[in-house]
Amino acid sequence: MAQVTVRIPPPLRTFTDGKDEVTIEAEKIRDLLDNLDAAHPGIKERIADDKGVRRSVNIFLGEEDIRVLDALDTELRDRDVVSIIPAIAGGL
Repeated sequence: MAQVTVRIPPPLRTFTDGKDEVTIEAEKIRDLLDNLDAAHPGIKERIADDKGVRRSVNIFLGEEDIRVLDALDTELRDRDVVSIIPAIAGGL
């Protein structure tokens, strides 16, 4: 399994004891969310539901949105960086 750094946005840091980054072992994004929730209970339901990643959340592997990759089946490698980013609503 790959060791992956996960960047946690401020609204979800209550689940990670205030940490802005955590390290999780996972082979795919799907596994990462399960393992993240095992280490920090309750966080997964804020990120994904039974249909996949919530529309109000974006997950990036490096600089690529996982929605344009293989979504939850996106494979991970050692030292990858995954960023969880709340979507910003509004207009100009």
